[in-house]
Amino acid sequence: MDRPDYQIDDAGAWLNGARIIPSPNHDERPDSSDISLLVVHAISLPPREYGGRFIDQLFTNTLDPDAHPYFAEIHNLRVSSHLLIDRKGQVTQYVPFTERAWHAGESSFNGRQQCNDFAIGIELEGCDEEAYCDIQYYTLAMVTDLICHRWNMITKDRIVGHSDIAPGRKTDPGPAFDKDYYFSLLTL
Repeated sequence: MDRPDYQIDDAGAWLNGARIIPSPNHDERPDSSDISLLVVHAISLPPREYGGRFIDQLFTNTLDPDAHPYFAEIHNLRVSSHLLIDRKGQVTQYVPFTERAWHAGESSFNGRQQCNDFAIGIELEGCDEEAYCDIQYYTLAMVTDLICHRWNMITKDRIVGHSDIAPGRKTDPGPAFDKDYYFSLLTL
């Protein structure tokens, strides 16, 4: 399979080569020049099931609450992420990097609250307990390198999991996420 030649556009808003599905769930960052954190998440809809368009539907407020019992609990959430990397390594972008996506919720990094203000969120299609795919790690590393170089986040301490910034509230990307392996693929 040919891999897209991902590049961030000159405005720093879009990942060229990604599938674009605009989400209404975003707003302006307080300071658009202050992008200084990358947050890795995990999502699967329904839980532990992969493929389909349910994640797209959640992020675009079109999830049918009757399509699965779990959806009745979450269909009213107004959430988004900048990017999703599916199990095949394909990237979807929902929110421009220059805008604040609604992915981290109540969160804190090094004493700074509201990580959405200054973070880029990347969802991996997966769950805490199941191994992620090699192609997801490769794609995540490639995109991470682009983001980190674009916004001068040249140290790995600016890359965290959702559980790191919302401990006790969130567990993703979970123990199945091999952070050491991911970091070994980076060129930072």
